[in-house]
Amino acid sequence: MSGVVQQISVSGGGVPKTAIAGGYVGSSGLIEDAHLEPFHGGLEKALCLYSLEVIQQLAAEGHPITPGAAGENVTVEGVDWELVKPGTRWQIGAEVAIEITHYTTPCKKNSRWFVAGDISQMNQQIHPGRSRVYARVISEGEIRVGDQFEATD
Repeated sequence: MSGVVQQISVSGGGVPKTAIAGGYVGSSGLIEDAHLEPFHGGLEKALCLYSLEVIQQLAAEGHPITPGAAGENVTVEGVDWELVKPGTRWQIGAEVAIEITHYTTPCKKNSRWFVAGDISQMNQQIHPGRSRVYARVISEGEIRVGDQFEATD
């Protein structure tokens, strides 16, 4: 199973994150990105990933969400998002390997991207297959928009 990296996003802290063409992923995530530990970041939450198709579905339902808005670093297209789950391993481009560690907990700072502030729209327990995911970095390196995103399990 494979998809494509459609957007890479960073911020100086907080949301939304803005798009960049590419960046270096170290053990703590994209070096250009800032985050507040222990809530975000750290070795088990080095990268946050989300599905472009899920974002598009939410937008079609009237939610004003766009890639990077919910704080994800990597927005992926073309992958069955329900298969991107804790314990699975993925390759991003030629250098970066990751393991999905867990589903994210929706944050109230994302309420502005949802009608009536309903952040439960991206809660895995309430809406399976709509959650962002966190990943740890297995191998560091460069990633770029257009890179392949492939399962390695």
